[in-house]
Amino acid sequence: MKPFDESGAFRPVANESELRGLAVRGAGATLLSGGMGVAVQIIATITLARLLTPSDFGVVAMVTTFSLLLSNFGTNGFTEAILQFDEVNHALVSNIFWINFGAGILLTAAFAGAGTLLAQFYHDPRVANVAVGTSLGILISSTSVEHQALLKRAMCFSALSVNDFVSRTVSVIVSILLAWVGWRYWALVAGVVAVPVSSSIGAWILCRWTPGLPRRAANTGPMVRFAMHVYGRFTVNYFSRNTDNLLVGWRFNAASLGFYKKAYDLFALSTSLLVSPLSNVAVAALSRFDPRSTQFRRYFLNALAVMAFVGMGLGVNLTLVGKDVIRLLLGYKWEESGRIFMFFGPGIGIMMLYFTHGWIHLSIGRADRWIRWGIVEFVCTFLMFLVGLHWGPSGVAVAWTVSFWILTLPSLWYAGRPVQFGVAPMLAAVWKFVLASAVAGGATAFIILKIPSVFSGPSRIEAVVRIGMSSIIFVTLYVGAVVVLYGGFTPLYQLARLLREMSPLGRLSKPSSVSEMACATASGEAFPTSTGREPH
Repeated sequence: MKPFDESGAFRPVANESELRGLAVRGAGATLLSGGMGVAVQIIATITLARLLTPSDFGVVAMVTTFSLLLSNFGTNGFTEAILQFDEVNHALVSNIFWINFGAGILLTAAFAGAGTLLAQFYHDPRVANVAVGTSLGILISSTSVEHQALLKRAMCFSALSVNDFVSRTVSVIVSILLAWVGWRYWALVAGVVAVPVSSSIGAWILCRWTPGLPRRAANTGPMVRFAMHVYGRFTVNYFSRNTDNLLVGWRFNAASLGFYKKAYDLFALSTSLLVSPLSNVAVAALSRFDPRSTQFRRYFLNALAVMAFVGMGLGVNLTLVGKDVIRLLLGYKWEESGRIFMFFGPGIGIMMLYFTHGWIHLSIGRADRWIRWGIVEFVCTFLMFLVGLHWGPSGVAVAWTVSFWILTLPSLWYAGRPVQFGVAPMLAAVWKFVLASAVAGGATAFIILKIPSVFSGPSRIEAVVRIGMSSIIFVTLYVGAVVVLYGGFTPLYQLARLLREMSPLGRLSKPSSVSEMACATASGEAFPTSTGREPH
């Protein structure tokens, strides 16, 4: 893809009608890529858990808690700026490239030098060398931020999805091979660095653009300020999301952090599979519409309903079977991770809903409000972590779950205030799925307790039977509850239609009423939301 014409202007992508189709297919591509990436990650987790120890995972997690923050400089900031600004050109993006690359050099040197301080903080000398190794990923990541952002602006999500999948696969192969020959935690470090190396090479191949020399260009200052607001929000949010690793590693040890991190990874799987990929598509598409319009609100509410349907069901089901899943995949030496995960499970669905408030902030161009809310979020979650730390890693997991349930409605209310988008229609779009999942989960747990002879036993076969039977019972009850609450099968029909349109085959079929109202993450009337009133 060549993003700029001979005059340096960004090539127009499509008109409004074409944008809808690109958005739907982009959402399908990101979901497919995410699913394939998760499959690869599961294979890697199963393999590496048997080749390495919890301590190996823990010492790398101690370092990546900080390094991933710095490697995301630009990715979270300049990407959103390039997507959100009405006009971008070759000179402007070239300036942003050199600013970002210069920051990458400084951050790489600073983090490598800070390795000794981190080792003293964690009381583990291995941390210093791991910090030097992972610092290379910071510099490499800074070389392709603008290329990937231009691909997103051009709605080339299929190409980006392939690139993301390839980079994950390369990382997994590198880690497994090196772990096999005895590199221990260095195998994980090499895997961390392999991701930006592969991703950057792919981005330069896909986006045929070479930055020019820095020069005076309009909007460079405003774009940098916008990007700093976004990165500031990301930084605050990052510490909210990673202070738990820091506290567990500091208060206990690398092995405890290893157990906790594996439980958290399963908890966060829904984010990597659904929320993170779809956020890119959502912001790119929603930014094209008037945020005060009925169309904008309908799109967002439909996306929220999809998240609720999938997320609430997924969260309750994983709460029921997560312990057996971890034991089956990782082995009995990771059983402590399964116990910790039981406290994470109830927060999965609400976490997926919570992250959608960022779509509103970015699509209406109010990154400044996003960072303010991030400060509120950080203070609340940090205080909960401190309280939960008294009960060990399990207490921190409970703090996570409680924080999402407390903060979700206030976050959506605050995000919608500038455009008078109230929480009443948002609540109306999701409450039935929340209720259905709670009823189905409680009923499934009751049934399991009543037939202990089938749902007991330590063997792998019995674990598979428990997972299968529990899931079948829950899904049946959950779908039944949704049908009862909606008074029909409309949500199921609409979800099936949406999935068909998001698939590659969907573009070959005749567009339906759903595709006529497509948006980045959920096209059309994904679910009826007539119970909520449109804000005046």
